[in-house]
Amino acid sequence: MASRASSEVRVSGTPAPIPALPGLGTTWYERGARYWLRRALGAVVWLAVLAFFVYVALVLYGSFRGGLSPAVRTVWDRVQAVASCGALVWGWRVQRRDHRKRLQDPPTPDEARRNKRAATLRSLWPALVGRLAFVFVAPLMPACTAWYVGWVAAAFTVRAYPSEVGARRWLEERAG
Repeated sequence: MASRASSEVRVSGTPAPIPALPGLGTTWYERGARYWLRRALGAVVWLAVLAFFVYVALVLYGSFRGGLSPAVRTVWDRVQAVASCGALVWGWRVQRRDHRKRLQDPPTPDEARRNKRAATLRSLWPALVGRLAFVFVAPLMPACTAWYVGWVAAAFTVRAYPSEVGARRWLEERAG
């Protein structure tokens, strides 16, 4: 358990609590070893999720691919390879563009928690529908998966999350 001094910052002469951010807790304030450990563990968990997602995508694609003639299969595999490379770059760019946009107006700590809760609730329905969609998009799974891999990789390779920037600005406003 953190000491009282480590979880408070002086704001206008009185101690104010450092807000806990989703996924980072209060480690974002000092950006020490615990902060980087949390970020690394988050990336490892997402890497495991992505590995499973890629495996499922390749199995579904393989089941679709098995019904094609050898000549068509070769052409379709090459199209998928090119589309997957393009989708990987596209996913990376979409995430970076969104990150830059969110850095322009970062959320306060309360908004970050509210946004995280709302995103979790919003993701439930697409997750259920997405399981059915796998069957219909099996021919395009490599490219779809590559886009998602690029998007997630870009999300974990940023210097600071918008919630951190927003929390720092929130603390500065309270100090000034």
